[in-house]
Amino acid sequence: MKKVVIVGAGPCGILLAHYLLRRGVAYKIDIYERLNDPRQVAFSNSRTIPYGINERGLRALKKIDGLEAAVKAKCVENKGLIIHQKNGKTQNLPKRTTTFNTDRISLVMALLSKLTENSDSRVQIHFNSKCNRVDFKNKTVTFERVKATDSGEETEEFTIDYDVLIGADGARSVVRRHFLNSDYFEFEQKYVRSYYKTVGLPGKNEKAGINLKPDCLHVWRPEDGITFGAVPQLDGRFIGLLFFPKTAKKVVNLSTKEEVMAFFRQNMPEAGQLLEESEAEAFLKRPMAGQLKVRCNRYHYGDSVLIMGDAAHAVSSSLGQGCNNAFEDVLVLDSLLDEYGEEWSLALEQFTLRRQPDMYALWELDTNVFPASKTLFAEFIIRESFAKITNKLFPKLFLPPLREVLATSAMPYSEIFKSYKNWILKVKKYNEKFFSAE
Repeated sequence: MKKVVIVGAGPCGILLAHYLLRRGVAYKIDIYERLNDPRQVAFSNSRTIPYGINERGLRALKKIDGLEAAVKAKCVENKGLIIHQKNGKTQNLPKRTTTFNTDRISLVMALLSKLTENSDSRVQIHFNSKCNRVDFKNKTVTFERVKATDSGEETEEFTIDYDVLIGADGARSVVRRHFLNSDYFEFEQKYVRSYYKTVGLPGKNEKAGINLKPDCLHVWRPEDGITFGAVPQLDGRFIGLLFFPKTAKKVVNLSTKEEVMAFFRQNMPEAGQLLEESEAEAFLKRPMAGQLKVRCNRYHYGDSVLIMGDAAHAVSSSLGQGCNNAFEDVLVLDSLLDEYGEEWSLALEQFTLRRQPDMYALWELDTNVFPASKTLFAEFIIRESFAKITNKLFPKLFLPPLREVLATSAMPYSEIFKSYKNWILKVKKYNEKFFSAE
């Protein structure tokens, strides 16, 4: 029996455990997570991160009996995009295919619950276990956990061995950090030149006559560089995400809840009339969060170590691809294990070769589909509307809308980049100029 150690109990790590369990008695699976079990911790919807599950992610969920249904039970159907203007006018951009919105914690809990339901003694999940060190040569990994004692709490280190080690431990991966000591490993990381804050919103305010459509993503673009998106959730509320550059003083300098309320009402009128005072106060207290992008030239080490998901290729939330891309990693690895008869040394090497072109393409797509400029964004909407009409009439001659391809297809990212390269490079040139002026 091969011992597989997975570092990270996020969506990618848990889905991989589902797939390995499905492969039979050949594997003993141990998952280690530095955080608490989310099923035992109360959380606020306004503080968790919204996720969109599209066709790319759904393909991976469908391979595990009952998992797609379990995840969809925690989701809201998303049938389109509504763009709000300051004057109250809206533009509706429906999707041809439905995607699904949830939040990170609800998604993890759905995956965990189904794993617990399906698993036996071959799967063990260890929470509150922080990865400290990895020894690739001796195939050991050292963790630290907090233990409750009569006098309070104390930490202890423990070391385990592995046959296969999977680093699914996020953009700041400890497993990936140990790749830096290996030959010919190249790694790049950078922060997206835009910060974000979250805020919770009710779906309607009957007194003000505001009722956000519950099956759509709502977006406001009040000025260059500032975007507010409201993502529907299962409980009828919305998770709001405000993106802004550090030069946006009207956001950065907000210091009272009254100023927050006024800012939202002036710039996102509908959202402003939904914003509650308690959430305005909470918005002030939340720190500005950054987003880290990561890319590597190699995802495996030897015949026994692999990094996946954000640990291998983190991107921003702008396109909603991160989770779907991580799920696709699992699908690709599973197909490689089939192709190479469970020969991990070959499967790991091929994982790098097959995934790298798409991950490099996604790095370019990530922040260069939607322009920071309001004027260029208006051009994007016109292009998308035109593409929808022409593709419907002449599908062999005209490409479908880029937003739709990303949201509702599983086309390889390298093909998407090649097909829409002119637009991507145009946006990249403008965005680099805009953010370099900070």
